Amino acid sequence: MEQPEGFVVPGQEKKVCRLVKSLYGLKQAPRQWHIKFDNMMMSNGFRINECDKCVYVKGTPDSFIIVCLYVDDMLIMGSTRELTMRTKNMLKDNFDMKDLGIADVILGIKIERTSEGILLSQSHYIESVLRKFNTFDDPPAKTPIDDSLRLIKNTGERVAQLEYSRIIGSLMYITNYTRTDLAYSVNKLSIFTSNPRSEHWKALTRVLRYLKYTLKFGLHYTSYPTVLEGYTDANWISDSKDSHSTSGYVFTIGGDAVSWKSTKQMFIAQSTMESEFIALDKAVCCTQLLWMKQTLADYKCSFENVPIFCDNISAINIAQNPVHHNRTKHIEIRHHFLRDCVSKRKIEISFVPSQDQLADIFTKPLSSETFSSIRARLGIMHIE
Repeated sequence: MEQPEGFVVPGQEKKVCRLVKSLYGLKQAPRQWHIKFDNMMMSNGFRINECDKCVYVKGTPDSFIIVCLYVDDMLIMGSTRELTMRTKNMLKDNFDMKDLGIADVILGIKIERTSEGILLSQSHYIESVLRKFNTFDDPPAKTPIDDSLRLIKNTGERVAQLEYSRIIGSLMYITNYTRTDLAYSVNKLSIFTSNPRSEHWKALTRVLRYLKYTLKFGLHYTSYPTVLEGYTDANWISDSKDSHSTSGYVFTIGGDAVSWKSTKQMFIAQSTMESEFIALDKAVCCTQLLWMKQTLADYKCSFENVPIFCDNISAINIAQNPVHHNRTKHIEIRHHFLRDCVSKRKIEISFVPSQDQLADIFTKPLSSETFSSIRARLGIMHIE
């Protein structure tokens, strides 16, 4: 590397420094650290989770331990205290590390233990966001987006684009970790990040006001039986200015959300049935569900024939009955992987009435009553 500014040796200005080891911050540093950590963990009997290369698992017939690594932060979970302590001592022998005790905060997420389970919240981070963008004293709102709102692309002058993108970035961090209820509104508003106008700012401010109203809310996981199930939905061309439908899905374990997403479909669906079929295929088979099943298998949680709930009977019939006729010719062949999953009994697609469709919260604006009901059923609750 070049000699650092201020430390150039007089008379040897053209010489460079030779690195004897990787320095924190260099391009090679993360890879060198990961290789060293990998080798150390594997030499001590751990194996790498094939779906997430930063998760290490070690098990015996009657116990197991999981180590999650994020850069140089670790979260250790074990079935016995003895096995957990042995793992901590092994890590201390190999690295200069601090034992912070029982997990309290990890990556800005606060972990609280209740009589029924575990509560994850980001209330401190949300409060800092509201204060940072001077909205903490604004009046609260009961929903993140107005169910009658119709936003269109801005063709005029942009309004505070940099500040808008900063708020969207903060909201995405909150949405991805603990607040499923923000997924649709953040997805909708992020479309206008490059060129926002006053109407977009008004809608974004409402999301922040909703966060003020739900400041003390978190994602609660209970100790109910371990049952994995999913809900998928699509809103076909809800905006006359946009030809792409909105997909949404949520997967729950024991009735509480563990994975969710709201996104625009890449393909233009020609019917409600096709948009629902695409949502089923992309959200369930090609991306999330199979990955989750493989990941959980490493934790000794095996799920076969996972129930997936959809509120469109036509999409369910086509997924379950691979009949080729004129009404299905327009569906891309790439989406038919869904049928293969059904035939191999990896998933079981079932009908659910629209009023019980939990994925509705990810595809469209809802009334305050409906929104609150689905939010509670996904495990979002007030922190006592």
